[in-house]
Amino acid sequence: MGGISTLQPIWSIRIERQGADLGTMATVVVALGGSLLRPEVDNRHEWIQGMVEVVACRVEDGDKMGIVVGGGAPAREGIELARPIINDLGNLDRIGIAATRLNATIVRESLEDLGVRVSRNIPESVEKAVSELNENSVVVMGGTEPGQTTDAVAIKLAILSRASKCIIATNVAKVHEEDPRKNPESEAFDFLTLQQLQEIVGPPEHSTAGDSQVVDPIGVSEALKHGMPLDILDGRDTGKIKLSLEGSEFGGTVVRRDVK
Repeated sequence: MGGISTLQPIWSIRIERQGADLGTMATVVVALGGSLLRPEVDNRHEWIQGMVEVVACRVEDGDKMGIVVGGGAPAREGIELARPIINDLGNLDRIGIAATRLNATIVRESLEDLGVRVSRNIPESVEKAVSELNENSVVVMGGTEPGQTTDAVAIKLAILSRASKCIIATNVAKVHEEDPRKNPESEAFDFLTLQQLQEIVGPPEHSTAGDSQVVDPIGVSEALKHGMPLDILDGRDTGKIKLSLEGSEFGGTVVRRDVK
């Protein structure tokens, strides 16, 4: 990953709030990494229960939520199984998309079982998801088409639904200058501009099917173009997602168009 061009120390900047008061009624989109839904741990049922309870509480307060779920291990396993016999990148992507929609169905059914007014279907396009969100408190979806990760789908949904922000819930605590799994000493950031985040994740190019990074570069490019605020956090702790939804400090990386 490349370095970050900054004009002032990143830890000294103060975020300029954009859009509506995030502690009041709002539309918010959350991208749930597939690894959160299918962790190789015994408490994954507790995680799902905690997540749907967080959503139910926000809906009860009048918020609307779009939830975009990643493919995680099922997507990677399916792609790796097919890779030796399928050369077309788009076809490999479709295998991953199918896994995201399976995971989205799990979240959707869990929400409905809790009594949340959630869209009946898993939309296959962002435009359909926006329409569903106009009629329901919550819409849950997975991937849409080859070449777009669920991060990019979530950011596009946030833009088209005029959401206050997009939360990227992943399995790392913050954005680092380099992959912390490869360089544990890599610097972590509390605040970034969208431009700085783009410099970290790289140019908006489609990556190899099954690959993952903290945020999809194509999605970041769209957020930068439209000034969409991002909160990037460790979604393994659903309490952090709750704090972000409330507009409180959540212990991750706050990303905005401008900082001062």
